[in-house]
Amino acid sequence: MSFNVGLAAKMAGTAAPLAFAIGTVSMVVVGLSFAIWSRRLAHAGSAYGFVTQAFGKRWGFLAGWSLLLTYLTYGSGTGALVGNFVQAAARTYGYQEPRLWFGVSIAAILIAILLAYRDMRMAGRTMLILEAGSLLAVVFLAVLILTKGPPMSQLSWRPFVPSPDHHGWAGVGYGMVFAVMSFGGFEAAATLGEETNDPRRNIPVALLGTLLGSGVLYVVISYAQIIGFGLNGTDALVNDPAPVGTLAVKYVSRGYAIALDLAAALGGFSCVLGAVSASGRMLFALSRAGLAPMADRVHARYGTPGNATVIAGAILLLAMMAWAPIGGPGAYYSSSGTVGTLALIVVYMGVSLAEAFGTRKQWRNRGSVIGITGVLLMLWPFYNSIYPVPAYPDNLWPFVLLAWLLCGALLLWVRPALVQAELPTDILRVESTR
Repeated sequence: MSFNVGLAAKMAGTAAPLAFAIGTVSMVVVGLSFAIWSRRLAHAGSAYGFVTQAFGKRWGFLAGWSLLLTYLTYGSGTGALVGNFVQAAARTYGYQEPRLWFGVSIAAILIAILLAYRDMRMAGRTMLILEAGSLLAVVFLAVLILTKGPPMSQLSWRPFVPSPDHHGWAGVGYGMVFAVMSFGGFEAAATLGEETNDPRRNIPVALLGTLLGSGVLYVVISYAQIIGFGLNGTDALVNDPAPVGTLAVKYVSRGYAIALDLAAALGGFSCVLGAVSASGRMLFALSRAGLAPMADRVHARYGTPGNATVIAGAILLLAMMAWAPIGGPGAYYSSSGTVGTLALIVVYMGVSLAEAFGTRKQWRNRGSVIGITGVLLMLWPFYNSIYPVPAYPDNLWPFVLLAWLLCGALLLWVRPALVQAELPTDILRVESTR
């Protein structure tokens, strides 16, 4: 919420709140497919297990392979963003050190790896506390903007109308890519299905509760940011490396801006922690099928997929260290997040198709309607990420995803054992909803 609004506004203009509103509805529909599957199958691979059950092991592996890319890019990108917000706070305070963000980002990822490796319950509580604090700080700012800005009677509806200056509905569709990126990760709760008490109840509640709550907040806060920068100030919002800090200086004080940027950094750290945890569990699930033998072990003391967590964390750390210094943390987050979101949209369509066709072959079934609707809703932002053709380097990201999928297909060809292993039902809780 502290950074993604500007990314959506880059494509949708003042209609960024509209992109988040439509994105919320779309993601709830997709979330229903995940929730229904989570009531049937508790699996550390989440979409990997769901798609495998519906369409077989090859498609299931590619779904898990795509989701692994998402978690790696999200963890790496948000790791850079943690340093970005700490540096923004330091700059507001008066401390100028252009490389401060890099050391902070490395430390954040290393600490996240340690927490995810040792204790998922502690990691989960840490995420909850950090997100709650940072969220309250941003919500408070949004309320101040809407009450101290223009009178309530003069608040504009323009943010809920497609912007002609940003390709109208096509711009809204591309803006939805960043709405999906903002909600992306809700499905990571399903990767904890094998470690959760009563997963048939708790996982669906976590999935849908997250989408509904965060959806409302994203619409409100994106609207407040558009109003705060002004309906003609979209370019300033898009180009600001720490927009909530800028708004805090304008509407509250310099001290609150520093506190808000630090709160955003803590919220970003919780996202890193969630992505490291999810990527480790996805690698663990794929490794049980033969991808990486060293990563298929559960830690004897902590009960976590320790090796897989360390390997996944090392990959996203090295990617951040190699790429982020080239264009800066904000640009790296935007680029890596876009790649991960395109992969995530593919996974969402796969799970929706699995719900539509994988369990019952009847079009009149409600699951089929939910699944097909989810696919159609996800096709819109995916198509608009390709056409109209984005400017360089954004036009490259679909090809990066294609290359990743081709690598997955090549792995299936050279390692046929990947589709020969059965889902390890001896440690899964598999139940039917019928």
